[in-house]
Amino acid sequence: MTMDYGTLRGVIALLILALFIIIVVWSFNKKRKNSFEEAANSIFEEDSKVDRKEEKSKQETNNNV
Repeated sequence: MTMDYGTLRGVIALLILALFIIIVVWSFNKKRKNSFEEAANSIFEEDSKVDRKEEKSKQETNNNV
């Protein structure tokens, strides 16, 4: 039994489809929801930390004047 080019392309297409389905199931899994929400909101936490540092440095600068 030999595998020709068409069969190889079919097998690769099935592997890619299976990988896609696995990724979709993994990403919509309820167990992962909390970690994805934390990652999505982490950008806002970083901004608030930076804003606090900037406000603190402005206050220190105003106190020195």
